[in-house]
Amino acid sequence: MEAKSERLSSSNKEQNNTGSVQPAKKAKGTFANTLLKYSAVFWFLAILAGQWLFFYYIMSFYGFSVIDDNMEIWNRWEPLGSTPYDAADAPGNFVFAAHTIGAGIVAFGGALQLIPKVRSLAPKFHKINGYVYLATVLCLAFSGFYLSWVRGASPDTLSAIGTSINGFLILGFAYLTVKNARNRNIASHRQWAIRLFLVSNAQWFLRVGVFSYMITGTIAGAKPAFGDPFFPIWTFACYLLPLAAAQLYFYASGNRSRKLKVITAAILFVLTMLMLAGVFGLTPFLLQIMNGETISF
Repeated sequence: MEAKSERLSSSNKEQNNTGSVQPAKKAKGTFANTLLKYSAVFWFLAILAGQWLFFYYIMSFYGFSVIDDNMEIWNRWEPLGSTPYDAADAPGNFVFAAHTIGAGIVAFGGALQLIPKVRSLAPKFHKINGYVYLATVLCLAFSGFYLSWVRGASPDTLSAIGTSINGFLILGFAYLTVKNARNRNIASHRQWAIRLFLVSNAQWFLRVGVFSYMITGTIAGAKPAFGDPFFPIWTFACYLLPLAAAQLYFYASGNRSRKLKVITAAILFVLTMLMLAGVFGLTPFLLQIMNGETISF
């Protein structure tokens, strides 16, 4: 009887010990999942604010210039080596206008596609907005090819190549987004939709990244300049880096490793802060362009 009592006592102790460990493990796992979730929410809110500010700039500057037949103001970018408006090239001006206004539609409507509440509460709007969004990103891809290789809008061949790769990614991701939606593979559809959103907004990431580099480099005591190696690298990284970050998030979300989730959350937080620095630098600069003020970079 004593031996049996000892075994029962030992068993109860093991159960008590197990019971005390499991909640701790569960709490750590919950914390890691929560941290990862809210790092993604923080990123989305930051990009939403930046994208809608960009939408305001595009519609106010490019949209109304087309309505008012005042497209000459596009050449306020001339101090930076860009002259989008060409009085002798009406078709090219039309394509450029369609491209820029399309970028505004993508900035506004694309973000709405990623909001879960919109998908659940207004599925019909989500579907219609999705079709408009897809048509617009296809327009962006093809007009980007035209502007880069026919009109020569890219500053150099490397930029044209970067824009073209970005365009092919848009076409491929759009196809996979639609394919998975039709196959009712919703989880995969959402992942491809996020990838499509990222590559469709590459030019916004390009601009935000440039200002982030200038601001953070100056704060760090360096002397960032346009001839730095950062710029040719960022021509491609402006869409490859967001894609890599998204892929890391997808992997960490489906992985049981708490350490991986915490590291991923930290990376997303740092990237979001760098992105916000770029947004805060880009926004007043775009306001200068809109108001016709002397460009100061």
